[in-house]
Amino acid sequence: MSRLKINPTLISILLATTIAGIFSITAAAVFSFALLSKVVERMVSLSVGILLSTSLLHALPEAFESQADAHTLFAVLLGGLLAFFLLEKFAILRHSHHHEGDGHAHEHGHDAHEAGKAGWMILVGDGLHNFTDGILIAAAFLANPNLGVVTGLAIIAHEIPQEIGDFIVLLNAGFTRTRAYVYNLICSLMAVVGGLLGYATLERATDWIPYVLVFASSGFIYIAVSDLMPQMQRRASVRETIPQVVLIGLGVAIVLYLTRRAHGH
Repeated sequence: MSRLKINPTLISILLATTIAGIFSITAAAVFSFALLSKVVERMVSLSVGILLSTSLLHALPEAFESQADAHTLFAVLLGGLLAFFLLEKFAILRHSHHHEGDGHAHEHGHDAHEAGKAGWMILVGDGLHNFTDGILIAAAFLANPNLGVVTGLAIIAHEIPQEIGDFIVLLNAGFTRTRAYVYNLICSLMAVVGGLLGYATLERATDWIPYVLVFASSGFIYIAVSDLMPQMQRRASVRETIPQVVLIGLGVAIVLYLTRRAHGH
């Protein structure tokens, strides 16, 4: 740690990873405990706009404007999409969340039993996921401070709906609310560890940054397209579609505003 130079970039990374972790976990806990299902649904739509616009309008252009070879960057994008697909298959990135009364034909207690077996694995998976998020935030700040802010925002946006699902599983597994919150908070702060590691390594290997940004984009795109958008498609009525489109547009507008505001300075 003594080799790390304390400077504004490192401070920004530490603040972003800490705030992202604490805010996303706290918001998810509040929404989960209050059972604000409508808020969760709206967060999904907003997340799609933020994730896709961060990737396609900010992070990817930043990477392709570098000196990195375009063909290699596209290969990393393809590899990232396939890697996230495989991670999902092995239940490391995301988890299948359900609880008692969800309409599945299981005997009473089946879901609680399954959740009990999966509870600790969920915490391990979230810890690894948050550790990776920290590295991505560090890479973004090293590339462009504004990109770091936008990336942190995108991570918060997709973490909240995911963490809500985790809270439901942990509570169903027998965790108390306090215990579920504390353990999730510890896992979320793995982002700080990832941020420190990312800063220590990527600062000395800036040529890697475009590739890390592309890999991060592949994760955001995969989550938005394979997970969040299919959830939205289940609600196909005009009454449900209009708020979805408005909130997706709001997410895009937030990213565009932050991007243009930074470029104006």
